[in-house]
Amino acid sequence: MLKKNFVFTSESVSEGHPDKICDRISDAIVDTYLAAEPQARCGVETLVTTNRVVLAGETRGPSSVTPDRLIDVARKAIRDIGYEQDNFHWERAAVDCYIHNQSSDIAQGVDAAGNKDEGAGDQGMMFGHACAGTPELMPAPIYYSHLILRGLSEARHAGKTPMLGPDSKSQVTLQYENGLPKHATKVVVSVQHDEQVEQREVREIVRPYVLKAMPEGWMCDEDNFLVNPTGRFVIGGPDGDAGLTGRKIIVDTYGGWAPHGGGAFSGKDPTKVDRSGAYAARYLAKNVVASGLADRCTIQIAYAIGVAKPLSFYVETGADIDEEKLGRVLQELMDLSPRGIRTHLGLNKPIYTRTSAYGHFGRSPDADGGFSWERTDLADQIRGAF
Repeated sequence: MLKKNFVFTSESVSEGHPDKICDRISDAIVDTYLAAEPQARCGVETLVTTNRVVLAGETRGPSSVTPDRLIDVARKAIRDIGYEQDNFHWERAAVDCYIHNQSSDIAQGVDAAGNKDEGAGDQGMMFGHACAGTPELMPAPIYYSHLILRGLSEARHAGKTPMLGPDSKSQVTLQYENGLPKHATKVVVSVQHDEQVEQREVREIVRPYVLKAMPEGWMCDEDNFLVNPTGRFVIGGPDGDAGLTGRKIIVDTYGGWAPHGGGAFSGKDPTKVDRSGAYAARYLAKNVVASGLADRCTIQIAYAIGVAKPLSFYVETGADIDEEKLGRVLQELMDLSPRGIRTHLGLNKPIYTRTSAYGHFGRSPDADGGFSWERTDLADQIRGAF
């Protein structure tokens, strides 16, 4: 973002959105495999529609992870989200499993053998970004869009909003002045609700969670606070719209503020650089901004399938620093081979179900290694190099 004065919009969707149900199931399957075997391989997709779930993809792991077990994993994920509706129920929905063994052609390119290090699980380019302006160094529009829905989700699970359903979306438009976010010009929330609740009642249920998420004084005026603008949102979830894994990649990352390489994260084990490479790029970009050298940082890393080392590494900050030197420093501080990323960030763990909604970035690191890519433990070393 080079302009100083502008408005920018980002959206988020809840864990009950049809696409996010699929991400949740796919990541729960990844966690099931990694819990049984840390070196397991997964490339799993999920489709949901009215009372039906379809699991597909390729895996390599222990025989203890059977199709019946994966079907149970899918049902538990749906139950945990909160779906017990007539046309999408965790217990009654048909769940079909078409997951099969990973291709041997892919395996021989990825696996380490002899003098060959483990290669990337696919080709592609991944982006990472960080910027000042929010506590977690995220673009503000997506950060506050996530906060609104996380607040509503926590309230629903705690039984505080019994008239609201699992499916919801938010959209926040912020006014920037001199390059900094100042206030919201529009806030949109669409949330599934019981049939007997009127639109104006839903608006008042939602309002306190929006106010709590936004900084004081940032809320837009009443005319630009839109809740369920169609007037009714009773039919939701997979009964209202089919869902697929990986269709919300912009919600997963930076809300359109920064580039995205195109690959989805959910359903993939960390040998897939679509996931681990993007995590590494975010980790390095966040540490650059945390070091105080720049207010923003964008990093691109590119890989080829079966090749261990990145094909290219690009860093841009807009700050008055030697970016060529910065690129060298970052690559010295972190081995960006697939194995090096997984080792540095501790990614061969069952830590992915929690990433499937409300963003893979801008979250606090967990004690068990979840969101390890959000740590800022390299910031002092980066600052010291300059």
